[in-house]
Amino acid sequence: MTKKRILLGLLALLVLYLSYLAYIFILSPKTNLQSIYLIPKDAVFVIESEKPVESWQKIGKSETWKHLQKNGYFAELTENIQKVDTVFNNNHRLFEFFDGRSLFISIHMISEKDYGIFYVLDLKRIAKLKLLKTYLNTLLNDNFTLSKRNYHNHELLEVYDRKNKEVMYLSFIKNQLVASYTHTLVEASIDQYQEPVLGRNLDFIEVNKRVGYEDLFRLYLQYDFLDDYYKRFSDKPSEWMNRVSENFLFSGFSFDLDRDNTITAKGFTNISSTNQHYLTALQQSGKSKRDVPKIAPERTALYLSYGFDSFSEFYKNFEMVQQNDSSEFESYKDGMAKVEKFLKIDVKKNFVSWIGDEIALLQIQSFISKGKNDVALVLKASDIDKAKTNLDFVLKQIKKKTPVKFKAVTYKEHEINFLSIKGFFKMLLGNRFKEFDKPYFTLIDEYVVFSNNPNTLKSIIDDFKAGKTLSTSEDFQNFDKKFETESSLFIYSNIPVLYNNIYALADKTTKQQLKKNKDFIICFPQTGFQLTPEDDLFKTRLVVNYEDVDMVKTKHQFQQKITSSTQRAIPKSNNEVTEAIFELKPIYPSDLNAKTFSRNYANGNVRFEVELKDGLKHGKYTQYYPDGTEKMTGRFRKDEQVGTWRYFDKSEELLIKKRF
Repeated sequence: MTKKRILLGLLALLVLYLSYLAYIFILSPKTNLQSIYLIPKDAVFVIESEKPVESWQKIGKSETWKHLQKNGYFAELTENIQKVDTVFNNNHRLFEFFDGRSLFISIHMISEKDYGIFYVLDLKRIAKLKLLKTYLNTLLNDNFTLSKRNYHNHELLEVYDRKNKEVMYLSFIKNQLVASYTHTLVEASIDQYQEPVLGRNLDFIEVNKRVGYEDLFRLYLQYDFLDDYYKRFSDKPSEWMNRVSENFLFSGFSFDLDRDNTITAKGFTNISSTNQHYLTALQQSGKSKRDVPKIAPERTALYLSYGFDSFSEFYKNFEMVQQNDSSEFESYKDGMAKVEKFLKIDVKKNFVSWIGDEIALLQIQSFISKGKNDVALVLKASDIDKAKTNLDFVLKQIKKKTPVKFKAVTYKEHEINFLSIKGFFKMLLGNRFKEFDKPYFTLIDEYVVFSNNPNTLKSIIDDFKAGKTLSTSEDFQNFDKKFETESSLFIYSNIPVLYNNIYALADKTTKQQLKKNKDFIICFPQTGFQLTPEDDLFKTRLVVNYEDVDMVKTKHQFQQKITSSTQRAIPKSNNEVTEAIFELKPIYPSDLNAKTFSRNYANGNVRFEVELKDGLKHGKYTQYYPDGTEKMTGRFRKDEQVGTWRYFDKSEELLIKKRF
């Protein structure tokens, strides 16, 4: 009888417990709170995952992750994530039980040079079970201690790591578990959850609802705080970063990682209602195919493409949105009116009318200029004959109205001219193009190419003639297929070439850091970013390729500077002088109308001098020893060595001569 009573008692308790669970999970009022409501408003990045454990395992097994973990900078960035993983590491059952529940990770600047990471895990109705809170103790071993305190009527759990002397702060807010190693982030979450900011921001909601829920995880970027994050890495102001922060509001991406270790992010971006003239005009002007790769050199480090249904439509929209800023629009109109009145030209007729559906900026690896990048502006012409006719008219007007006397030169069947209109492209296309002030230009195929350095134009012509363009590059072709064929904005970067460009311009300290981390930079040889109009947003795509660094180095041989065949042989003694001594390094005069070109030694004496014609070596060439004694003499005709060349020793004795 006693045993029956005990059994009945146990059954009654089980029924009560099951009833309690039924109430918790089925009958109790649904007061679930959205995770995004708990993220403090100043998040720079927000990462969201529906299957955090499964996604983490996939990322952790990838070659990309394994390679990056060897890098100090990247390891520091992921340090806090690693710490949380360590806490849960000894109890995979609980961790896997959480899988399938929404996890948010956000990054916040907590000081000028430091950031904090904040976590929100949606426990759904299990958060109502005190058993779960108690079970947290099973995660802790002798290295951790658990304490509790109250903050604004919420219990705050503090997990102290004796070994690292750090505290992880946790709190249960309705159905959510929030955690961080920065207590101010947990407290800020508690303070704002009844009046959320980020989660109720209409611009964020607009992007959030358009981002897909498949793939590994989703990432949101809040541009308002991006410049604060940038300051962690540099004290120098960045015009580019400021412009991005001012022009964009939010981007949202869903990420995936394929078997080839290519990271693909698809999503949407919205733009600010102020300071966004260019983007608004682009958003309203359609899109186009990318054709500039037909003439862009294979060694292009950065290719920035603007596409539209037609440039005239974009230009009309650009003028219209500028009117929102009356002072800026008046300044623009005054500038254009002055140019048109002085030169007696019509900007819309002589320029806008022939520009087609793409304009592009190219940054190219330079074999010519030290301490400078080769930069070009490419305008695709809707009618190249119409472009030539109108540009010839403008050049004629410049010669009439200004003292500029420039004679066009021909280089490999391409005529190079000089457009002497100060600040013209800044007025026509905006600040992004202010660098092209009084540029040289040439026509290549159906494109008009501008650059401040005529040698940049020559190098583009050389590569076009040799068939060494992006459109003939198998690497670029395969990468380009990962994007939609038409877009409003497209950015392509060849990271190994861009690395060389940045390194050439960097100061000593930066060069040391770049050199130290080179392998972790160039292992992503290609990156691309695309914006395409969709409704009142930009559909956005980001693609990053990972490749073994040793393979990258073997595939980019074209990055090497002047080949050994162009290096002049230096004799060790007079008896070893051969005809190879007459193989001269190329020179690149930037003034195409100059009559001579020379270089000096450090002591000020002339190293060599040569006569020029149309920017080419043409006439007498003389090379000297540092003391001024003649070393070599000869003549050029249209950049080719001709006649008899002579080489002397320091006593002016003839050592060798060669007939060309």
